[in-house]
Amino acid sequence: METVVSELEGILLKDPHVFSYFMLIAFEASGLIRFVLLLLLWPVIRLLEVLGRENDGLKLIIFVATFGVRLSEIEAVARAVLPKFYLDDIDMEAWRVFSSCSRRVVVTKMPRIMVERFVKEHLKADDVIGIELSMNRFGLATGFMKDDFDVIGKSVATLCKDGQPSLGLGRPNSGSGPLFLPLCKEQCHPPFSNDKSTHNHHIIRPLPVIFHDGRIAKRPTPSGALLILLWIPIGILLAAIRIVVGLVLPMWAIPHIAPLFGGQVVVKGSPPPPVSASNSGVLFVCTHRTLMDPVVLSAVLRRRIPAVTYSISRFSEILSPIPTVRLTRIRDVDAHKIKRELEQGDLVVCPEGTTCREPFLLRFSALFAELTDRIVPWLLRKIASALGGRVTTVVDGWRQSPLLVSSPSCVEPP
Repeated sequence: METVVSELEGILLKDPHVFSYFMLIAFEASGLIRFVLLLLLWPVIRLLEVLGRENDGLKLIIFVATFGVRLSEIEAVARAVLPKFYLDDIDMEAWRVFSSCSRRVVVTKMPRIMVERFVKEHLKADDVIGIELSMNRFGLATGFMKDDFDVIGKSVATLCKDGQPSLGLGRPNSGSGPLFLPLCKEQCHPPFSNDKSTHNHHIIRPLPVIFHDGRIAKRPTPSGALLILLWIPIGILLAAIRIVVGLVLPMWAIPHIAPLFGGQVVVKGSPPPPVSASNSGVLFVCTHRTLMDPVVLSAVLRRRIPAVTYSISRFSEILSPIPTVRLTRIRDVDAHKIKRELEQGDLVVCPEGTTCREPFLLRFSALFAELTDRIVPWLLRKIASALGGRVTTVVDGWRQSPLLVSSPSCVEPP
């Protein structure tokens, strides 16, 4: 059985720098203050790397990003946020070599808890070797490591005591590469050959990331994180203006003022008419790309369409320019609420129950399909750029005449 031991950062991941992943831990598991503090320390961290003290810089990153954070919060970010950014940075040439061996081991200088779920579920690794975070008796991270980085080489030797690894993928000048590469029969360094005859076994593809629950759309590199912070006051001001405009103006006026905010609304097709005495309302079924999906639909139809929600906050309900109906996740109660709303008019439902920016459909409840046959599927194809732009949406299935819309939806930080 061939065994491959591969470094994660700089090999399976193109970027050898792990700073951005700790920025995600700091922001998603703690908040903006820790995010800003870690960014302010980046020049110090970079200086330590230049002075050849990369390990000390990494220890400082780990301390600032994890000190006082609950283990459960770090696990949640590693499960629902980090995989998307890891997968976006995968080096497919390294992956082809890595996946060609029957037993796969990943080595990282990041805390094991941050990478284990991703490399085992998406990269099909058998084992993960990384550092362990020190925790106190309250389940909070102390910011320190249980052992130093030299434990990585010892762990690889212990793991492979039954036989020497066939192949080692690593950077000879990196911190973790020299810790395990001498233990392997053969060493392979980037750039990797595209020769498929080498290690020619069945090659599996990484498992795609379907669910991403992060609040940051782009990986926060130092420059990207700085742009996010600079964008926040502008975004708050722009959001406030748009909320006020959405609450004050009638829906029919929104497409006309969209160009003032850098957007454009283009409607092609025949939208469903309002509810009449002869029939019930139309149920619009959305793929839940953003929280703005029902708002954009209301602007397109030029009337405020109520939306059913599962877990929207009270504050969001107050700011919403359209009515909202809170569901309970109790099937009979929710069915009664939806039927009652449809008797009064049109309704929007997002059956996936949560937002999903990835090009996949999440598992969803089919309750809506049992309540009415007047259903119109509606799709938001892409998210607006940071300064507005075009968002293509499609409302299909009404009298064989699809409705195509381009509209500025939500504004996200760059």
